Amino acid sequence: MIAEVFREFGYEGASLGRITERTGLGKGSLYHFFPGGKVEMAREILAHVDHWFVENVFRPLERDAPREAIEGMWAATADYFHSGRRICLVGAFALDETREPFASEIRIYFARWIKALRGAMARGGVDAREARLLAEAAVGGIQGALVLARAMNDPKLFTRRLVHMADEIDRALSAAKSPR
Repeated sequence: MIAEVFREFGYEGASLGRITERTGLGKGSLYHFFPGGKVEMAREILAHVDHWFVENVFRPLERDAPREAIEGMWAATADYFHSGRRICLVGAFALDETREPFASEIRIYFARWIKALRGAMARGGVDAREARLLAEAAVGGIQGALVLARAMNDPKLFTRRLVHMADEIDRALSAAKSPR
């Protein structure tokens, strides 16, 4: 519930007043659970998001068979972002003027996603350089598609971009397995 306030209003706009209004918790209760105030709330939310992605995206990409893990990543990503109807909180914090307190968490999240996807493609036979470029393009493309879908008020745009990026990576995996 608190995370949705940050999603809707950003870090700066997620005032304690808005948080109490949306959650029904008083300021005393919020400070009881989050003695560090809004910064602690944001850190907890980022940790929760990171945990979800570790379990549902990063670890499968790092451990599972490449094609299945990558297909799972696309499905989990579409599900998590409600097929383009939900912004990326980590991405929003990265763009916010107040990103500095969270710079490490943001960097680690995106770096692990790129590394995990790159590794899955490399295990699938894709050249290391191409795997890196495709992984960066995919993670950046997901973020960009979220922004564009929201700006255009067209969640289907997000889904179309995921399908296109999935096809691109699938072609690279198929080419890696075929004789050259």
